[in-house]
Amino acid sequence: MADDLTAQLATATLDNNASVQRAQFSDRVPIKSIILRPDGGSGLAGKLARVGGWVKTGRKADKDAFAFLELNDGSCSGNLQVIVEADKGDLGQLVLTGTSLVVDGVLKLPPDGKRQKVELRVEKVIHVGLVDPSKYPLPKTRLPLEFLRDYVHLRSRTNTISAVLRIRDALAYATHTFFHDHGFRYVQTPIITTSDCEGAGEMFQVTTLINEAEKLEKDLIENPPPSEADIEAAKLIVKERGSDVAQLKSAKASKQEIGAAVVELQKAKDNFAKLEERSKLQPGIPRKDGKIDYTQDFFGRQAFLTVSGQLQVESYACSLSTVYTFGPTFRAENSHTSRHLAEFWMVEPEIAFAELEDDMNCAEAYVKYLCQSLLDNCREDMEFMADKIDKSCIDRLTMVAKTPFVRITYTEAVELLTEAVKNGKKFENHVEWGIDLASEHERYLTEVRFQKPVIVYNYPKGIKAFYMRLNDDSKTVAAMDVLVPKVGELIGGSQREERYDVIVSRYENCSV
Repeated sequence: MADDLTAQLATATLDNNASVQRAQFSDRVPIKSIILRPDGGSGLAGKLARVGGWVKTGRKADKDAFAFLELNDGSCSGNLQVIVEADKGDLGQLVLTGTSLVVDGVLKLPPDGKRQKVELRVEKVIHVGLVDPSKYPLPKTRLPLEFLRDYVHLRSRTNTISAVLRIRDALAYATHTFFHDHGFRYVQTPIITTSDCEGAGEMFQVTTLINEAEKLEKDLIENPPPSEADIEAAKLIVKERGSDVAQLKSAKASKQEIGAAVVELQKAKDNFAKLEERSKLQPGIPRKDGKIDYTQDFFGRQAFLTVSGQLQVESYACSLSTVYTFGPTFRAENSHTSRHLAEFWMVEPEIAFAELEDDMNCAEAYVKYLCQSLLDNCREDMEFMADKIDKSCIDRLTMVAKTPFVRITYTEAVELLTEAVKNGKKFENHVEWGIDLASEHERYLTEVRFQKPVIVYNYPKGIKAFYMRLNDDSKTVAAMDVLVPKVGELIGGSQREERYDVIVSRYENCSV
């Protein structure tokens, strides 16, 4: 029977009933399509499959007669148990963690009592990517995430990082699906920009001046600029070549002679111009009037990595009505907390002809959609996270997906926090009307007071941007923040000021 199976595999004449469906753009079967079936893969017993992946763990058994391998291909967090007999390959190489394999085999039901529902009995080893166990940095045991910073090219092979990547992929897909299904247009805004959308001044600058200055300094060392004597000598040559042309014209020489002399004069002039220009070169970054001269930079002015695509996408909303941008943003905040990242991806929708309540409805629906998407499509990875990272993450996702968000004004939020202080609650940050709510305040509201997501709206104008619509009380603006348990602020948004005279006044007095 084994010989028959091998022959079928080798000749690649397998019919659909005999083999598992392979990936569309590969000749292998993703492990996910085997072990994540409702039956755990047991319904595929007796079928042929070609799988590829990397050995997580391996061990020899029965006096080196065969080996058990845990194979993972990144399609899911689970591993497929692969059994290889000694006559199929060098077991000493195959059992090493990190070894890459492509094998053909038949899926079998394991003995009763085993955790896995199916295993692969190898009939043929197709490819082996060897690994040096003395140099491969990822052991079988769990590693601290900080350690992986030194092995960026391999960290995605760890359970935690690969799970995070699959979750991020699912969230990105769900983001595009949500907005597409609600009629939004996806706009790609610039990553390099000359404007500071947030107005905070904490931006990464993009410049070629430093590189050009370094090149110039090196060039001036290797090829020193011309001296004054060199300049005077070049000027004298120009004068002499000019005299030659004048004399030839006076002597009524032929056109060919005069033309040749003119060419030599032009060469002398060009050489003099180059020497004079080079003599003016100075090492270092170019300056003008005591300041850096950005007119000599790549873009002719200062440029930065974007902190937000909002400014650009707002203009698209004024023609396409409902749009969003989703891309990398950068903040040069000198902070080392987990809440401040130098680089992150941000979703920024803009809706024309909408008010604050529409904004809140969109934000709530979006968060719920993402949470439900993770529950529906990333259950295995979320269970891994619940087991290893955060015990309550699945329960929290379920709660957010199913529970209506509480909506309170900023004033009501401050009153609740003040009441908590009177009842003995201690906050590190003082509570009073007009403050920007700190993370501890936000988490108290979501984790203690309401135990669910909360949307706080109508913030004091003094702590929000000038372009947010001024409310009738002239003290607050139509802004909102979505707060969630264990995080605090997740989304910020606002209704834009559409009254020209009001926004001009707010801009001129934005510190008021």
